[in-house]
Amino acid sequence: MKFADPRTDFAFKKIFGNEQAKDVLISFLNAVLHLDQAHAIIDVTLLDPYEAPKTKYLRSSFLDVKCLDIRGVTYVVEMQVAYVAGFEKRVIYNASKTYAGQLLKGEHYPKLNQVISINILDFVLFDDFSHYLSCHEMREKITGNCYLDEIRYYFIELPKFTKTEAELETSIEKWVYFLKHAGELEVIPEKLDEPVFHHAFDLANRANMTPKELEAYEASMTVMRDERGRLEGAFELGEKTGAKNSKREIARTMRQRNLDSGLIADLTGLEVEEIEKL
Repeated sequence: MKFADPRTDFAFKKIFGNEQAKDVLISFLNAVLHLDQAHAIIDVTLLDPYEAPKTKYLRSSFLDVKCLDIRGVTYVVEMQVAYVAGFEKRVIYNASKTYAGQLLKGEHYPKLNQVISINILDFVLFDDFSHYLSCHEMREKITGNCYLDEIRYYFIELPKFTKTEAELETSIEKWVYFLKHAGELEVIPEKLDEPVFHHAFDLANRANMTPKELEAYEASMTVMRDERGRLEGAFELGEKTGAKNSKREIARTMRQRNLDSGLIADLTGLEVEEIEKL
């Protein structure tokens, strides 16, 4: 068997945004939030259900699935394959827009419910800690207590996850392994021999796809390869031109070639503000 890579636009939406497979999304959400059986999400309403995309509308950098649970909490699940300038601000903007967008004209603030933003990254965003799953929320500085919990952010940094199949224990570990490795597998791993993962692999099984879906998947793979190739090419360009120079000189060369400042920052470790001044 050959499985579609869940990190692509097409496969991600097909697996996690499928109206007929909400058990997959629910299991993933419960795993990310570490919810026990007593507090687990039991149902969601997809706000933008999966449809086989038209090839020309595939996006090159991010994709999302939105859903609402029975308590009124909105979840925005986003996959990002490469860093872009202002990415962190875009995450905050999208979550804030979703939060504010709950109010219709004439309605009042008590109608607003919590928004949880879950971001799956195929790159390292926070290089000052090693854990792959992080949660970010607003806390009062002296007490450390969280009083403003209306928007919460989770980040899954795939490159930081290094466990092998034999080392998988928790549900979140199994889901992150699936996200990172499903596209390379030919059989369902023994540690993922559970009904919900079988369902996810069935959705990702390329043998089950229509010709239209296969075309869309191949197009999304091309987009992802191009994005990664652009990153690698930019880094090689910087290394070749400035092998004996400082990071600033490498960044200066990249900037002269009109490369994105955020991309340069990601590759060199310099701040965007510093790069903009070069």
